[in-house]
Amino acid sequence: MERKEEYPLAIIGAGPAGLSASIYASRYGVDHIVIGHLPGGQISETHEIDNYPGVDAAGGFEFAESLMAHARKFGAPIESRMVVGVRKEDGAFVLLLDGGSTVRCRALLLATGTKRRALGIPREDEFVGRGVSYCATCDGFFYRGKTVAVIGGSNSAAGAALYLSDIAAKVYLVYRGDELRAEAHTVNRLREKGNVSIILGTNVVSLSGTETLTSVTLDRPHDGSEALPVDGLFIEIGSDPSADFARDLGVETDESGFVKVSADMTTNVPGVFAAGDLTDGSAKFRQVVTAAAEGAIAARSIHAYLSRS
Repeated sequence: MERKEEYPLAIIGAGPAGLSASIYASRYGVDHIVIGHLPGGQISETHEIDNYPGVDAAGGFEFAESLMAHARKFGAPIESRMVVGVRKEDGAFVLLLDGGSTVRCRALLLATGTKRRALGIPREDEFVGRGVSYCATCDGFFYRGKTVAVIGGSNSAAGAALYLSDIAAKVYLVYRGDELRAEAHTVNRLREKGNVSIILGTNVVSLSGTETLTSVTLDRPHDGSEALPVDGLFIEIGSDPSADFARDLGVETDESGFVKVSADMTTNVPGVFAAGDLTDGSAKFRQVVTAAAEGAIAARSIHAYLSRS
C-alpha cells in the first residue's frame, strides 16, 4: 500500500503495544500508519513466550509474526523504517523518516518501548559483535558448543540462559544479587539444566581478549579464580525507555525517563498518547499482555480524541 503524506493517526513502534493499537484503531475506523524499525518489537528477539493468555510456549519471532499478520489483516500500512525526528507544526505532528520523507498526523501514539541497557565496563563497546551481545536469540547460534555467560537476574536473563543451554556447552548465569528475580517456574527449569551454573552475589567488572573475548573478571573469586574463561557474554540487565521523541515534544516523564500517562494513555501534550514499555502505566509491569492492553486503551482514547477535534 502506498504511503500517504498525512494520516489522522501515526503510531511509532511496531511491538505489541503499537500493533495492538493498530488492530483496535482499524476496528474503530481510524485511518493510520505504523512505523517501526523492528517488526514485532523486542519480543521478536525473545526465546520463548509462555505467559500470554491463549498462547502456549510460542517462539518470540513466531509470536511477533502473528501480531504483524493480525494487524496487516485490517489493511493499515506497517513500515519497517526509522523515525529520526518528530516536531509539532501548525497544529499537527510531523514525523521525519530516514531517507528524508515525512508523515503528518493529527494524533500521535508513542509505542517506542525500551532500549537495552549496557553494563558500562571497560572494553564493552570494543567487544560488541566479537564476544559481547545483548540478544541471545540473535547471536546464540554463533556459540554452539562453546562457553558463555549471561549477566542478569530477571526473566529476560533467565530466559536467555535457558535458550543458550540448548546451544552452548556451558552457561554461567552471573547476578549481583543474592537471589534471582526471575519467575520461580523459569528458575526451576534453569536448575534442572546440567550445563548451567548460577553465580550469585557477583559482578563482572572487566573483559579480556585480543581480537575476541576470552574471559571475564568477577569481583568475587569463582572456583578459586577471578577470571572466568568464556567465548561469549550476553548482557541482560534491563532496559531504559526510548523517550527521545517524547522529550522533543515536551511530554512529561518521571524520574526514570518513563512517559507519564493517565489511565486512558493520554499524556500532558494534547494529541500525544503513549503505550507499552515506554510508559509508567500498568504499575510498570512491562509484559506483553500489559503492552497490548495499553495499546488497545490508547486506540480507544485516540478515536474519541479525533472525533472531538
